[in-house]
Order: sequence, then structure tokens, then C-alpha cells
Amino acid sequence: MAALSGARRGRVAVLTKAALDEGCSRHAQGGIAAAVGGDDSPDLHFADTVAAGRGLCDERAVRVLVEEAPRRIRELVEWGVGFDTQDGALMVGREAAHSRARILHAGGDSTGLAIETALIARLHALGADIHERHHATQLLLDAAGRCIGVECIDAETSQRRRFGANAVVLASGGAGRLWRCTTNPEPATGDGIALAWEAGAEVAGMEFVQFHPTALALDGAPRFLISEAVRGEGALVVNARGERFLFDADERGELAPRDVVAQAIWRELSHSGEPAVYLDCAPLRDRAALRFPTIHRTCLQFGIDITRERIPIAPAAHYLIGGVRTNLGGATSVPGLYACGEVASTGVHGANRLASNSLLESVVFAHRATAAALHGNAEKQPPSDADVAAIPGNNMGSSPTTPDVAALTERLRTTMWERAGLVRDAAGLHAAAEAVDAIIHQCDGAERLDEVALRAAAVTASLVVAAAEARTESRGAHLRSDFPESDERWLGTWVMQKDRGPRLDRHALATH
Repeated sequence: MAALSGARRGRVAVLTKAALDEGCSRHAQGGIAAAVGGDDSPDLHFADTVAAGRGLCDERAVRVLVEEAPRRIRELVEWGVGFDTQDGALMVGREAAHSRARILHAGGDSTGLAIETALIARLHALGADIHERHHATQLLLDAAGRCIGVECIDAETSQRRRFGANAVVLASGGAGRLWRCTTNPEPATGDGIALAWEAGAEVAGMEFVQFHPTALALDGAPRFLISEAVRGEGALVVNARGERFLFDADERGELAPRDVVAQAIWRELSHSGEPAVYLDCAPLRDRAALRFPTIHRTCLQFGIDITRERIPIAPAAHYLIGGVRTNLGGATSVPGLYACGEVASTGVHGANRLASNSLLESVVFAHRATAAALHGNAEKQPPSDADVAAIPGNNMGSSPTTPDVAALTERLRTTMWERAGLVRDAAGLHAAAEAVDAIIHQCDGAERLDEVALRAAAVTASLVVAAAEARTESRGAHLRSDFPESDERWLGTWVMQKDRGPRLDRHALATH
């Protein structure tokens, strides 16, 4: 979306560490939220988003999100996204913590894939300069501290390349693969956050990691996402005895916010010792296969017919709410550097993301980030090749030893899952910090791409751990067993910056 917005008015190159379609977006089943129904309004969407955010939403950012949503939906339709319709009108569904049916779908449960496919086709049609399997390793800063390009490694040739630019937009996604159990694909390791951190950018809200409550929990199967929309259609969450237990945590039961449902399931599993609870699709048996074809087909591959059998589920790392801190135009604290999507911390999600606001945030703020980048750099001369080449690299030495990347990656993911997962405490976070720092140290000075990638993942993991250790309360997606209550003293955004001490920005909710 950012590239398409920019390609109409400037010269754009797209760099991606894997294939262009290998991010998280293609796996987004549930849909995209927008107040387009006759009984809905941006004000209602605003209220639901702020309520889910547990007091930490930047209300100005939320207002931008909900007000611009219908316009971006129209644009997606114009660009070829085939949202589901009935009698010529857009169909909307209901999801947890939404007070109205406002979730648009495409292909039933293939919304992210439909949006991504349409945008990629349009990007190719424009003849965009696309570089796949180019793994970014450094943001290039000039003497004044302005971002003027990117250094990357071509994974196919192992050659380092540099791209100069008047502005750089990070749209690199989240970091779910830092945890052992996750719904995210392989590339989601938080590279963009590590790049921005090393360049001196502010990061914010890193303690808030959303664990999706309903991921497939079956031996030999990936933690495949079972969309929130399944519960929105009427599926029930039950324990091994067939008992509904979510009402003990919230009067909304299956339609409670994600943090509430995930934490209730975690408690049930902890008390019962069972590996999973179950999603019972009996209330929608007559339409389950038609309404959720991807989920139905995937579960069949692992021997589960959702029209007849309960789906074993458990929470899994899903979405990084925090990220590189931006203003309403996507600008970071580093001049020339912008961010949008899951890599960014725009303030719209607060302490807990409302379902289906993620695709919406991506399209709304990608558009705004590119517009700001073009406007803010219109009069600047692009950096010369000599300027770009003269910037020193950040990996000039070599590792004292050759680390076992596979073993260290598994150690990182296990540490994050066991020590900095859905439920945290001081002892576990302290142990996680030591383990993650040791991995970073073993990869210092790395030159090989797999070592560079592991170090970046560990840097991002260290930021999550540090923020989680600092916030001594429970709020939204951040649950501390040793500090189980919310504390008004923590009403603010936890901001970290490499060359400046961390701070709680109490004014961020009003002024950021």
C-alpha cells in the first residue's frame, strides 16, 4: 500500500527479505474493520477501539483510523479487492469486542490474501522496482542523522547492496516468530524494529504482545490461526469436559476482547493440565464449511472436520502491538525514516488490539506515511552514490566464534515462550533478559546473513523483555502474575531509545 501510494508521485523501490507475498497479511483470515454498515458509525468504531485499548490508545490516531476507514475500503475495491457482497451490498460480520457488525471479508476467510494479491498485481502493473530476498541489515544515516537509504544482503548472491533514497518507509511487519508457538510465518522476526532501534529511533509499547486465543493446538500441525470470526458466527469455547468457561472471566463470553479470552484459556489449561481447550462449531454446522473454507480445508488436512468435530485450540503469539514510534504521518524520531503497519507503534491499539483493526491500520497509515514522506522531502536532492557509499557499515568485525544459529534460534524462541509469553513475572523476565543478551553477544560482529538475522531478532526480543520487565502492572495484552492489577501510575506509553534512557510518556496519549 505504501509503495502504491508513492509510485504515483515518485520513484519507489521495494525491498523484501523473502518473497513479496510472504508476510503476515496473507494469513489474516478474519477481515478488515470499517464503519460501512447502516447501523454503524466512525464514532462507534472509535469507542470500541478505545475500550479495547485499556486506557492507552492515542485517541487522535484512533480518530484518524476510523474516519479514514471507509475511504480506504472504497479504494481497495477500486483496486480490485473482491469483498464478499450480498445483493450488491458489502457484507459485514461481527467479531469480539465490536458493538456492531463491521468486519468485511473476502473469500469467506481469505481477506488478507485477497487484499495482498490485488495490491501486488497492481504494483507489478505499475512496473515497480521490486527486490525480493534482499535482507535489510542497516539503515544508512548521513552526518546529520538523517536516513538516506538502506544496506541489505542479497540472499541469493550473499552480496551487500546499498540503496539511496530521500525517504525510507519501514513496512516490515511484526515479530511473532520470536515465540515458539505462533500463528506467524517464518519471516516475522522483528527485523524492522531492530533496524530502527540501531539507527536511534524511538520504540514504544513493546511489552504489549497479543496472543491470539484460538490457534490450532494439535501435535504435528502448525499453530494455524482459527479466526475470531468463527466465534463471531456463534462457535463456542469449551474445556475438555464440554463446559463453557469464558463467562467466568467476562459476561460477553466468546465475544470478550482477545486479551480476556486468551488469558482465560491460559488459566483453564494451567488448572486442568490439558494441552488444549476446544472450539465447538456445532451452532454453525450448516454453514461452517462455506463460511470458513480455508479453516475447514486446513483442519481436514489434520483429520478434523469442523462441521462434526471440535477444534483443539490454545493461545499463540500473534501480533506485536508496540513497535517503532510514529506520529500521525508515520514519521519516526529519525528524520527521513517512516513506518507503518505492524512494525509501527501509531498508538491506535493501546494495550490491546481490537480484532480486524490491523489490516485497517496498515492501509490507512501506509497511505499517510508515504504522503508525509513525499511532502517532507519534495525539495531535497536525493543522496548521491558517493554519499551512500561513504557511510560506514555496522558489522565491520567478525564473530569470535561461529555460533550455531539453529540451536540459538530455538533457544531464543523457547526462552521467549516460557519466560516472556502470555503470563510473565520478574524472575522469568530477568532470566529471559540474560538469555537474550547472551545470544546478541554471540552474534556481535556477525557477517553471515543467518547470524545477522538472528542478532536482529534477539535485539527485538530484548526490547520486548525490557519493556515487560519495566511495566509492573497487568494491562490488556501484558499480564504480570506478580502484579496482577492495573495501576494508574502506568497510564502512559513506555518509550525506549538506544542512546537515551527509557521513560514513561504520560502525555503521549494526548499529544503524541
